Amino acid sequence: MHELSLLENVRVILEDHAKKQNFQRVEEITLEIGALSCVETEALAFAFEAVMKGSLAENAQLRFKHIDAQGRCLSCGQLTVMEMLYDACEHCGHPHVDVVSGLEMKITELKVS
Repeated sequence: MHELSLLENVRVILEDHAKKQNFQRVEEITLEIGALSCVETEALAFAFEAVMKGSLAENAQLRFKHIDAQGRCLSCGQLTVMEMLYDACEHCGHPHVDVVSGLEMKITELKVS
């Protein structure tokens, strides 16, 4: 379950920002998760309490913002919706599409005190 290591990285990021921005507690955190990121939000939610126990994010509320996957076709240049990483362009059928969004996982919002 790579979600555990992802959450451990989130905890380290929170601790670093707490030192730089002088906050003591995280009350709410929003993670932006791309549709192609291979991150299971259910697994993140399940492991969140255990990973954050004893940290400044203990008892914090975890929220998710889902990001749809889009790509730009290398043939016609159109933006196309992607369901899978190697989807063809929905406009012209060309098999080569560069992913524009949907691979990310990032912290987008924090409520701190």
